[in-house]
Amino acid sequence: MNDVISVAAIQMNCILGNKEENLSKSERLIEDAVKKGAKLIVLPELFNTGYRVEENDLDLAEQIPGETTSWLERICSENNVYIVGCILEKSITNGVIYDTAIVVGPKGLIGSYRKIHLWDKENIRFAKGNEYPIFDLGFARLGVQICYEIGFPEGARILSLKGADIVVYPSAFGKERLYVWDIATRSRALENGIYVIACNRTGKERGKTEFGGFSRIVDPKGKIIVEASSEDEVILAEVNLNDVKNQRREVPYLRDLNQCVIKENLIF
Repeated sequence: MNDVISVAAIQMNCILGNKEENLSKSERLIEDAVKKGAKLIVLPELFNTGYRVEENDLDLAEQIPGETTSWLERICSENNVYIVGCILEKSITNGVIYDTAIVVGPKGLIGSYRKIHLWDKENIRFAKGNEYPIFDLGFARLGVQICYEIGFPEGARILSLKGADIVVYPSAFGKERLYVWDIATRSRALENGIYVIACNRTGKERGKTEFGGFSRIVDPKGKIIVEASSEDEVILAEVNLNDVKNQRREVPYLRDLNQCVIKENLIF
């Protein structure tokens, strides 16, 4: 396993409901990330459709594998990279849709993650996922959460205990709550000793839903390595997975966690 790898987050605005244009823009930005040496690339939440497409969810949703999965497979194969992208997933149950992240590598689809904790009216749009998978990329063990889930420490903790070195957050996080984004992105990294790749949207949809940007890559100490500042931007950082194990020895939250006591006192 190579301990040092280059990772990238693609911050971008999207054209509402226009898959062709969004995929074209995404590919240009991915090419930029590849030229800069990125091995793992993260795209924002619902990057291929835009976020506020609720009336057209059923028409825009895809099965996995499907159109966008195949598009990602082609890019990953051609460039020998790994990409995480989040799309509307059409369930095999007619009429049911998930907000789903797909993980793709040079050899094809690796797996997917369905958003578990839904934000506000997403509870009307989407069904909830119920699993926290780990994706072994060979060079790193990857966990995925989506947007609003940055504020749920349980998800990142579960993924870390299951072996994640890096947790990524494809997001369409609102500008109004950037104070949450700022604290939570660093907290999830620090409390688990992980790298966090928090990839956010920019732009405004329907004249009122404004996305916050400030995509960032955070190290296991909670330090921001790099942060985006433009509408369409690629940020890139080298991450050293030795820093994960070193930080977990320096501040041993995962070692000292008494899981038995937590399980006994959970109330749902």
